Formats: sequence, C-alpha cells, structure tokens
Amino acid sequence: MGHSHPHHHNHDHDVPAGLPPVLDTSIPDSELSPGEVSRRGFLRRAGILGAGAAAAGALGGGVAGVLGEPQAASAKDGRDERGDNPDGLVWLAGDHHIHTRYSPDGLYRVTDHVRHASAFGLDWMVITDHGSDQHVKIGVEKVNPDIRRARDLHKDMLVFQGLEWNIPSAEHGTVFVHPGQNEVAVLKEFESSFDGSVKKATGSSPANEALAIAGINFLAEAVDRRRVPDALFLANHPSRKGIDSPHEIRGWRDAQPRIAVGMEGAPGHQAAGIKAPLGPGSGRGYYDSKPSKDSFPGYPNESYVTWGGFDWMTATVGGLWDSLLAEGKPWWITANSDSHSVYGDPATRGAGSDFNANGYYNDPQYGGGVNLANGDFWPGFYSRTHVGAASRSYAAVMEGIRAGRIWVDHGGLLNSLNVWLRAGGSRATLGGMVQARRGADVELRIRIGLPQQANWAEFVPQLKRIDVIMGDVTGPVTDRDTFKAPNTRVVQSFEVTPADDGREFVFRLPKVDGPKYFRLRGTDGNRSAPGLMGAAVDPHGPAADVFGDADPWKDLWFYSNPLWVLTH
Repeated sequence: MGHSHPHHHNHDHDVPAGLPPVLDTSIPDSELSPGEVSRRGFLRRAGILGAGAAAAGALGGGVAGVLGEPQAASAKDGRDERGDNPDGLVWLAGDHHIHTRYSPDGLYRVTDHVRHASAFGLDWMVITDHGSDQHVKIGVEKVNPDIRRARDLHKDMLVFQGLEWNIPSAEHGTVFVHPGQNEVAVLKEFESSFDGSVKKATGSSPANEALAIAGINFLAEAVDRRRVPDALFLANHPSRKGIDSPHEIRGWRDAQPRIAVGMEGAPGHQAAGIKAPLGPGSGRGYYDSKPSKDSFPGYPNESYVTWGGFDWMTATVGGLWDSLLAEGKPWWITANSDSHSVYGDPATRGAGSDFNANGYYNDPQYGGGVNLANGDFWPGFYSRTHVGAASRSYAAVMEGIRAGRIWVDHGGLLNSLNVWLRAGGSRATLGGMVQARRGADVELRIRIGLPQQANWAEFVPQLKRIDVIMGDVTGPVTDRDTFKAPNTRVVQSFEVTPADDGREFVFRLPKVDGPKYFRLRGTDGNRSAPGLMGAAVDPHGPAADVFGDADPWKDLWFYSNPLWVLTH
C-alpha cells in the first residue's frame, strides 16, 4: 500500500465493472449456478450481506476475494517505493471535502485548492461547496468550468465535482459523481430535490428521514440509468451536533450500500483547537456543539468532542462504528480537510463581492497579515485518505473507496501501510474478506513504511504504537439505534521504533471460533487515555481533545478500515 507519485498519470474516464452475479440482487437465485447459490447463501448466513443478499458494489473487492475473483487488476504504476505491492494496487491520497468561493462561507478558487493539494502530495480531490438556494440556482453550473479547467491544467490531479449535502433530518454529507457530460445536471437535480436546506427539511422527523433515503435512491437510479457512471455518498462530521442517529446511518447504508459507503472518521478543521491567540481557540474540528432538540438523545456528552482529532463514532473501541462492523455492514471511514479558510493564510475575500446575487465571491486578495483565527489546513497538508485503486482513474478511485481499501492518517504519521489477512489459502487486504473453517488459524500481517522526511510542520513524526482491534461478527441488530459492540476490544499492541521502517508485524489468532473483523490504529504516543468502554477494552486509546487547547501536530493517529474472516 505504498504511496508514490509517478510523473505520468492515466486519468481515463472508465466506468466501474459490473457486479458478479452472486452480488447482483436483480438476478434471482433460480438463475444462478449451484455453486453461485451456495456462495450467496454462505454470505447471507454469515451476516455479511443480510437477508437482502448482495450488498452490491459496497463490498467491492472484499467480496470478490471471498468468491475467488481477483481483488484488483494489475497496475504497473502500483508499486510502492520498495517495489513490493503484491495486490497490484496504486495507493492514491486524497480529500473528499473541500470548499471554494462558491460556498457562502468559502474563500478560495478551485485552482487554489488544486495547486496546494498537488504540492502537498494528493492525487485526487472532491470540490464540495455547500448545498443552498444560491448554489443550486447558480453555483453548481458556475463552478463546473473552473473544475474542468483545473482538470486540463493539472493532469496529475483527479478533480471530482460534488457538493456538501444538507442531509434532511441530519448533518452534512459529501455527494460526488464520476466526471461526464451529465455531472452538473445530476448534481443540480439532486440538490434541488433532496437538499435539506433547499427543501426546508433540516429538522428531525420521519418525513425528512424518508427524504434523505429518497435522495440516496435517486443517486443509485442515476447510475443505473447511466446518467452518470458512478456516484458516492459519505457522511461528514457525523457526531458534531449529535443529529446523525444510529438508525439513520443504518438506513442510509442499507438503502443503497453501493452509494452510501461511509463517514468521516476524522473531521476537517483540525487547526480549530489551537490555543488563542495563536489559533482559533475552539474545539478541534469545530466540535463545539451541545445537544439540541434534533439531537439523538442516547448520545453521551463525550460524543460532542473529538478524540485525538477523530470523531467519537470512530475513536471509541466498541462504539458506533464497531456496532456496524459487528453486524457485518461494510461502512468505511475517511479523513479530510473541510477546507474553507486556511490557518495562517494572508488571503481575504475579494472586494465588492455579492454572493447572494452572483453565487460566488470575487477572487481572494492579499490581506496584509496572517489569519490565525482560521481553523483549516490546505488539502493534503495534515489529513490524508489513502485509497487502493486498480489504476489512476476516476472510476478506480471511486471503486477503491466503495471496496473499503482505505487507511487514513494525520500529520504524515505513516508513509505506507500494507495489511493482509490470511486464512488457509485465502488472502485479503483492507476492506476484504477471507474464508476459514472453524478451528483454523488466522494471521494478520502488517507492514509499515515510516516517514523519512519532515512533514509540513517541519518535523519527522514518529509512530510509537500499533493497535490491533478485533470484534465478533454477530449479525443484524434488533435495535437499530444500537451504538455499542460489546465483543470488540484491542487484542494486541506493537511498540514501534525508528528502526522498524519496513518491518512486518504479525498478529496470529489460533483456532478461530466464528466470524471476526479486524481494524488497525496507530499513534505517536503523545496523548492517550483508557477508552470510554474501559481499560479492559481499550487500555491506551486517544484522549478527549481539550476545548481551546488542542494542538493537532502534538497528537497524531492513523486508522485503517476493517478486514473480515468468515467461518464455516
């Protein structure tokens, strides 16, 4: 899973490959071969696919691995710096949550973000201006020429067009589509029909929850009808206001698992917690809210702050994310900048701007001094989402996200991460699954590449520990507002030194007794505390970020997405 930047990128506009018959819910069991029926039944019984059979493309390469099909095509440019990438993937770093002057609280041009993202090592990015009355009437169309121009000028960057959806009855989310002739039309129709702000449907209610599901179904239908080659939705800063209830998250995912694929494991605005007067002095990620009438009443007070820069849903071992994984639901995490206005940047909004009339602000201009009250970083400067793709293309990045081939880090804590789960003759990487007989031995192999040069804060970060987190797959829950997984815990920790660059760490589980999942977490070791579920579950987890005094560079973590072993 090395991350490299060859000079020549191939940005073909290919479309995702069709689903295997076993995963295609439009094909009844009666039309499958006996072997395919057996494999589909196995996945149902394991609780991974649920009674509704195929989770469509949401399981992507992971299910392909279980079914004995290749997880990714070979890619000549997919070798990491050690020339060792047996999965044939190219690992591309990106950011799916970025705002421009077409957002009412934005500042920068598309090209400003693209140039900085490229300089800071990203390969792909999504422009996600806020859904609003002005945006749907003017902004969606006016930003598109800027995006297409950036694609032409920056051949080494994949630039998607999307938007930040005001999810009816919930928080915000990234929606983006594969580039094509209908990208503007589909996004415009989606926003006008399903955006909570545009439709005045932001409050918590069953009707608004249904409108959100209808929006996700609209995106799936747009792909099915070939209006766009592909579309994805990810929930943004899910715990910030407490209004993304567990049953809503499950509802989004279950409605269209090939479209609704995950959430921000770590929000943007990571500079917001820097202590005043040298920073905004707010909550890290601008997590500074209290429960409201629309908040889910079951969430504890601890959910409204970040933990080592990560959202409570992700950071809590045995918490909400784990409760989804324990059901066997593929639900992936990302990290990004949510960049609006950059910490320390001297730019201010262009003079004479009339956003309400024009749908954008004039070009930014030099303001004569640094802005230490800004809470954001440039894309790639601090947060990175690494996606394992079969090639350097829009379609391959989207399919890599859908398949869960993702790991995330802050502050350049890790240069590369290779993870393989092995059982018998099966092997899978992140997001994937292997089969094993009950009583067989399972092995998780982790190879790390440590940073060899300074990050953008001008120091070389040092990874101090890797944690292996394991949970039982127990199948669908009866209470869809459940946000605990009592059988998940940290099962092994590895201490890491600078001499461990390129080292392979091995966790072995002898005599597996049922379906499991595994995920990884790592830290620079600067701040830790027992997890919210107790020290027996998580002895050295991230500590709660201190409001107004949370320097993001002094508390670095990485997280991986899960891998599964299914037993029979």
